[in-house]
Amino acid sequence: MQSVAASDPAHFREVLSHFASGVVVVTAVVDGTPVGMTCQSFTSLSLDPPLVLFCPARTSTSWPVVQRADWFCLNVLSSEQHGLSNGFAKSGSDKFAGVSWTPTPHGAPALDGAAAHVEVRLAHVFDGGDHHIVTCHVESLQSAADSEPLLYYRSGYRSLQSLSQLV
Repeated sequence: MQSVAASDPAHFREVLSHFASGVVVVTAVVDGTPVGMTCQSFTSLSLDPPLVLFCPARTSTSWPVVQRADWFCLNVLSSEQHGLSNGFAKSGSDKFAGVSWTPTPHGAPALDGAAAHVEVRLAHVFDGGDHHIVTCHVESLQSAADSEPLLYYRSGYRSLQSLSQLV
């Protein structure tokens, strides 16, 4: 393997594309209107207290709107939902047109068919270079028993081929 300086953005992106990640859509209701955005950078942070984090781009036009809500739902997309991921990644459109959802206990949109729903409230927003690092307190969560997650790997959507464990 040849090492290249991390300051080359294209090389940085290509190398890190070797790490598979899940895809979430962050949803909320602001002034009575459902809002949302796709976010690939999402992870658990702490069990005690239960915390998660996600990282919206500083250039996002959706995050400043979503951030105004008291409660968010982090919808872990299932393998069939790449269309939802694409739809919520676009700016300037009605992202909820034709999208079925149910309100969480605190009113955030839980997207139908998602592999999991994590209802959260904002804890902190930190600087993360060209992204924000958003930490959230987990208030409630649920998962679908037989749902496979949508994965993003090597700059494209993927799904699990098998649920069997390697070890």
